[in-house]
Amino acid sequence: MEFIDLGLIKHGEAEKIQLERLGKVMEGSAPEALFMLEHPPVVTLGRQGGIENLLISEDQLRSMGAEVVQTARGGNITCHYPGQLVVYPVMRIEKRPGGIKKFFYDMEETAIRTAAAFGVTAARSEGRPGVWVGPGKLCSIGIGVKKWITYHGLSFNVSSDMKLFDAITLCGLHGAHPTSLSKETGREIDIEEVKNVFKNEFRGIFKDSAVAAS
Repeated sequence: MEFIDLGLIKHGEAEKIQLERLGKVMEGSAPEALFMLEHPPVVTLGRQGGIENLLISEDQLRSMGAEVVQTARGGNITCHYPGQLVVYPVMRIEKRPGGIKKFFYDMEETAIRTAAAFGVTAARSEGRPGVWVGPGKLCSIGIGVKKWITYHGLSFNVSSDMKLFDAITLCGLHGAHPTSLSKETGREIDIEEVKNVFKNEFRGIFKDSAVAAS
């Protein structure tokens, strides 16, 4: 697997890169990849919709320098912005034990262990996808799958600046609010450090899964 840092990149450009790699993995001409990146401000809608959970007009959103984008991932509405780590794995899962459900679980586990490395105790919440610190949502997950190859992935809040979330009902869950590593630790966390920790935790969790499948 290749670990590729795309830096700060527009959502549409990152999606194009994902789909290009997806096609190459599908035909066997390129290895699997884990893309790590940040997006300029953008509100994304999942296959379950979510435009009804946008709390301001699209014109108001554009005045904030953000846009609304429909995606092919699962889930409802969320947002991305600089200071949030976005991870897109393009991976074959047809031979992984547990299939899509286990892949989703392992992505959550990677986020939970990454948070733990910074002294933050995060966990799953029954009936609410993603990773939480108490009532605060630290990480959202929404994946797409085509011919048993994943794309899209997760967004992990790092920076304390989460004002874009004020424009939405987070994931369509009334009463839910965002949190971040920086907010939970009381200090600004360097996103580059989070990338390195996440990459190492991902390697460990998915290597263990690969060994179990062999």
